[in-house]
Amino acid sequence: MKAIQLDVSSIEYEPIEPEIGVHDNAEQKTTTIKDALVFLVALERGDTEAYASKAVKELVDFAAKQKIGNLVIYPFAHLSSNLEEPQRAMNLLDYMIKEAQKSKLKVYRAPFGWNKRLAFSAKGHPLAEMFKSYGDEKKETAKKHERKVDTSIVRKSDFVGLPDTDHRIIGERLNLFSFQEVSPGMVYWHRNGLILYNQLTGLMRELLKKYGYEEISTPTLANLALWHVSGHIDHYKENMFVFESESEQMGMKPMNCPSSILVYKSRKWSYRELPFRTSTFDRLYRNEISGALTGLFRVREMTQDDGHIFVREDQVEQELSNTLKLILEVYSIFGMKVKFKLSTMPDTHMGEEKVWEKATTYLKNALESNKIKYVLKEKEGAFYGPKIDFDVTDSMGRDWQCATLQVDYQEPARFRLSYTGEDGQEHPPVIIHRAVLGSLERFAGVMIEHYQGKFPTWLAPVQVRILTISEHANEYAYEVYEALKKEGIRVDADASDKTLDYKVRAAQVEKIPYMIVLGKKEMEGKKISVRSRSGKSKMGMTLQELIKLLNEEISSRKNELAF
Repeated sequence: MKAIQLDVSSIEYEPIEPEIGVHDNAEQKTTTIKDALVFLVALERGDTEAYASKAVKELVDFAAKQKIGNLVIYPFAHLSSNLEEPQRAMNLLDYMIKEAQKSKLKVYRAPFGWNKRLAFSAKGHPLAEMFKSYGDEKKETAKKHERKVDTSIVRKSDFVGLPDTDHRIIGERLNLFSFQEVSPGMVYWHRNGLILYNQLTGLMRELLKKYGYEEISTPTLANLALWHVSGHIDHYKENMFVFESESEQMGMKPMNCPSSILVYKSRKWSYRELPFRTSTFDRLYRNEISGALTGLFRVREMTQDDGHIFVREDQVEQELSNTLKLILEVYSIFGMKVKFKLSTMPDTHMGEEKVWEKATTYLKNALESNKIKYVLKEKEGAFYGPKIDFDVTDSMGRDWQCATLQVDYQEPARFRLSYTGEDGQEHPPVIIHRAVLGSLERFAGVMIEHYQGKFPTWLAPVQVRILTISEHANEYAYEVYEALKKEGIRVDADASDKTLDYKVRAAQVEKIPYMIVLGKKEMEGKKISVRSRSGKSKMGMTLQELIKLLNEEISSRKNELAF
């Protein structure tokens, strides 16, 4: 049994049409449920009533802790390729419903065997979205060891049926990335995509240096003892890759916080040395269920532009204000508006309520002193502290949660962090956790759809393409190519014998910002004709005029082309 457990603000589903012969009798109407625990479940061969009972018990216990009154059991076959025979799966689903109805929960069942329209809004706390697997662990382990992958038949994911606006379609057309079945949920960045990725990290490194951060890097693997101290084993183990090496239990890091804390803990600190601002771009690994993997939006291997700021308590509010300014500066570069959500203490949390109240007050004061409007999201904070989540609005009017900002009193206590104060005594610092773009993979997906592949010049993998009208202009084209390359401009050339119209169309399909057209007239006059991807042209420019225009456009990171 494979499942995704969601704590949602709302869920809405509508049966469209039966997909298989064995299905429920259902009305084709929309069902909307507020504040519910949702269990997206795929029933597999070999599943038993014992597995179903265990799943229901965990759901009931979780709902009680989170004070949730509604439970939706939702058949979701996409999570497995080893599905149970339909009639038996439906019988097991009936059994789960009856077991769940013995509790105080109001139980809903989405129709089995139907194609359904689904929309939901998951809450923001770290337990809001968990992936589950129920079965015989020994058999599951044996199956994994038996699985063989024929690496001679490694192929790209099948994106058939997706709309042209989807980042996976755009990524394939622009040769940005691919997914291979030997590395499920992990991105193979191609040259063009890696340029985008590096431009994002370059932007963040430039701004973080301006804001006084020190970049660090820590190992991918750590003994599980680290994750016990941090609390991740209690709250996040099912999402971690855990294995044994020489009788030592190891975990691949799903988050950077504990490792960054060890860097702080490696030496003594004075009050004069704080704040200590760290940033990291290390790879993280999260054990997402295969059926939940969605292009760049949900992956197993990712990079976050993570930051941890170690501060004295009297510095908290100023550091929060500085971080708010950083986040607003970054998203203004992409032309995205930002919405703010303040999430408070969840029912399942670490630490005393009075500490949570103090941390929440700091976040409120930082928002209000910067005259920022925000929405209050009760009980949706992280298990170790309240937070501000940031929704950014893309060019199609869709909201995406990317950045986050958290105040943490719990981890400094658990790791026994300290600094020497002005009074000569030891005091615990406060940790401010922040991510600006969040997962770089996810943000790249958002950005690709935001621009629909028409990247501004500073981001474009190829910024200029040189097109020759005839082979007589090839030598001059080489001179222009070398001059642009020397300036650090990403340029290529099409000197093939295809027609100019064909070359222009190809460059437009690849969404290249500028095309330089060179023929006999341009060669003799040592001038260039420039055309933008929108179709506007400038004739008789000098190369230096174009270089000046491009350098200004790239360095200022303008969203619009010059013409």
